Amino acid sequence: MESILLQAENLCYSYEEGTQVLKGINLTVRKGEKIAVLGSNGAGKSTCFLNLNGVLQPDSGRIFYDGKEIKKKDFNELRKHVGIVFQDADHQIIASTVFSEVSFGPMNLRLPKEEVVRRVEQALSDMNLTGMKDRPPHYLSGGEKKRVSIADILAMESEVVIFDEPTASLDPVNVEMLKGILDKMAVMGKTLLISTHDVDFAYGWADRAVVFAHGRVIADGPMAEIFKRDEVLQEANLRKPILLEVWTSLVKHGILDEKEVCPRSAGKLETLLKELRPNQKS
Repeated sequence: MESILLQAENLCYSYEEGTQVLKGINLTVRKGEKIAVLGSNGAGKSTCFLNLNGVLQPDSGRIFYDGKEIKKKDFNELRKHVGIVFQDADHQIIASTVFSEVSFGPMNLRLPKEEVVRRVEQALSDMNLTGMKDRPPHYLSGGEKKRVSIADILAMESEVVIFDEPTASLDPVNVEMLKGILDKMAVMGKTLLISTHDVDFAYGWADRAVVFAHGRVIADGPMAEIFKRDEVLQEANLRKPILLEVWTSLVKHGILDEKEVCPRSAGKLETLLKELRPNQKS
């Protein structure tokens, strides 16, 4: 089992108007995990993320990174290790060119110029942005801006990368592009947390689901197991992924065996059905 990288213990947070948004959150993130954070609007997902990367400081509770408790003086250090990609890329992009945008974070770390350039060029290459490095980022397409905001975090060389609703406002082509980027980041050894309302995307991508409702974590476990729990889906206002619905129908009609594990992609389900055809003919 991979080592624990990031941990929240009994995390509570309230905004100035007195509304308690986080009510005793306990969350453990292990190195290399791919986690989907699910729940309706206002459930506390984004606020939890902002606490986990040090933008917000909890009212009570503790945060640990790599076994060390994060105190008030450590929050700047925490942000070096835990990067966040916001839902709206325009809220994250501030510079006049793509190159200067991606270099902003490493420069603030006061790294040598050569190291800044190395990190930026690598991040641009990873996101297929090298040819756009001199372009103004605000004139790029939505998908291109998303890639720039991810390159921002890659250049910081954060070990944990948090995505807040990354598929929001993306068309299907750019959602597929995002999946490719996430797969590439996983291969790079990044630990990934994604909040999303897209249960089909989450089911196909993540290994683990953490479900929020009313400021609490109400379920945490393997993706397929979580979506079998109707009471959790009802409380969190979630539906089952379409692929799981199709699988359930095929099992109900005796086409597939309920002992089999539901595939995580339509392609794998199709392959399984093709393998069954010779047996069905005989």
